[in-house]
Amino acid sequence: MIIGIGADLADIRRIAGTLERHGERFTHRVFTETERTRSDRKPHRAASYAKRWAAKEACSKALGTGLRMGVAWREMGVVNLPSGQPTLHLEGGARQRLDRMIPEGYTAHIHLTMTDDDPYAQAFVVIEALRE
Repeated sequence: MIIGIGADLADIRRIAGTLERHGERFTHRVFTETERTRSDRKPHRAASYAKRWAAKEACSKALGTGLRMGVAWREMGVVNLPSGQPTLHLEGGARQRLDRMIPEGYTAHIHLTMTDDDPYAQAFVVIEALRE
């Protein structure tokens, strides 16, 4: 059963400007080490960060909290499965919120899709509860 849906659209130009102005201060405050490593290797670094920004915003919406109520940026991290498919790893307050949403006898599965077409990046998150 679907228990949460979220979507977000980010302006790559805005993320590029923030990267220019604040650099590592911004990336270390918002993104996990895994996300920074992956994005910093990309030729279109700002687009990669913008997709991950949109994924975090979409996830916070799917959790029903936004970026408040104990959910912080770095507690939601985009990771890739061995197939290359992106998903989200949650920890801290984000994980606690997810655990409260899942009915007993179910496990959470987070679906994530991201795309970019300059000047925008977009992400959709669906949180599904699967019977154990």
